[in-house]
Amino acid sequence: MARLQELLSEIRACRNCEEFLPLGPRPILSAFTESKIIIAGQAPGTKVHASGIPWDDPSGDRLRDWLMMDREFFYHSPQIAIIPMGFCYPGKGERGDLPPRPECAELWQEKLLSLLPNVKLTLTIGQYAIKYHLGKKRKKNLTETVKHWREYLTDGYIPFVHPSPRNIMWRRKNPWFEENVIPEIREEVWKILEKDS
Repeated sequence: MARLQELLSEIRACRNCEEFLPLGPRPILSAFTESKIIIAGQAPGTKVHASGIPWDDPSGDRLRDWLMMDREFFYHSPQIAIIPMGFCYPGKGERGDLPPRPECAELWQEKLLSLLPNVKLTLTIGQYAIKYHLGKKRKKNLTETVKHWREYLTDGYIPFVHPSPRNIMWRRKNPWFEENVIPEIREEVWKILEKDS
C-alpha cells in the first residue's frame, strides 16, 4: 500500500512532458491495492484537466451508463482503478485531441501495474489502450478486435470502443456493440466486482 501511494505521488508530481503540454502537466489517475478492475482509457480532455476528476465529461457519462455504475461507486470504490495511457491532457490536433504522450506509458505503466496484485480485468478503452495492452494479439482494426472481445477475456482484458461523442457514427454503423456486447461486458464486470464483496 505504501509503495503504491509513493508511486502515485511521484506520478502526480511528474513534469517530464511539460514542454509539450499546452495546458501544463496535471497527471490524473487513481489506483488502490484492492483494485480488481482497471479502466484503461487514453488521456484526459480539457474538461477533465480542468476538474482533475477522471472521466468527468460526456465520455465518462456514457461509460458509466454502459457499465451501470453510478458516480459514487465509480470514483470512490477501491475496486476500481482508473489508469489512462497518458495522465495529462496532450493538446488538440486536427481531428480532436492528440494521442497520449508516449513517455507516460514508458515511464509509469509497468511500475504501476506491478503494484496492483488483485486486478482481474482491464477494460482497454480506445485504440491506444488496446494497442498497449493487447499488442500483437489485436485484430486488423478496432472493430474486429472489439467484435472478438471474448478471445481476450481469459487474459483479463476486454477491448472497448471509446465512449466519446466523436464515435457516434461508429456506434450507429455497429449497433451490435451497444445491443449485444455492452450487456455481456457489464455482466463480466459486475461478476468480478460482486464476488467476495
